[in-house]
Amino acid sequence: MIGSKPSSSESGVEANERLTTLTGGLLFVLLGLMGITVLSVRSLLPQHLLLGFVLIPPLALKMASTGYRFARYYLGDPAYHRAGPPQLFLRLLAPVVVISTLGLFITGLELWWFGLKFGSIWVAAHKVMFIVWLPATAIHVLAYSSKTTQAVAEEFASPPASPFATRSLVVGSLVAGAVLAAASLTYASPFIFFREG
Repeated sequence: MIGSKPSSSESGVEANERLTTLTGGLLFVLLGLMGITVLSVRSLLPQHLLLGFVLIPPLALKMASTGYRFARYYLGDPAYHRAGPPQLFLRLLAPVVVISTLGLFITGLELWWFGLKFGSIWVAAHKVMFIVWLPATAIHVLAYSSKTTQAVAEEFASPPASPFATRSLVVGSLVAGAVLAAASLTYASPFIFFREG
């Protein structure tokens, strides 16, 4: 009905979408910083590793929010069905983005933890994951850039609705990433491949 309040399930859909887009905005900034380290990874390897750890909690939050929407839609939740799925091409691209992202971080963590103990194939695997990940993620970011920009603008234009508002989760993931990065400094990574030569 016109003028009626949205149901709690519909509000949940909106909250999920807001969380996904705001987390995407944070990831855009962090990945931009990571991109700077990639341009000179030999000299910026420590910063590259630290940013990798900072990225883990926001990435986990983004995957959790999109995974929740995916599950609710395909389990037949009426509110999520009314909201509709993403465009077909973006739905087909999503597994590539997710798998290459996981591959990129798994190979990166392996190198941080073990260095070249199990051979330089992990360096090659990390590079291959990056080559797959970069164009797929670039398309994903461009497709959702206007929605993300609008969500960020609306979020900063209004006060938080509650102490557990969407922005609190996003900021919390960033704080968790900073703590994780700081904790990583307690381990002397044997990965010195890019510092050689």
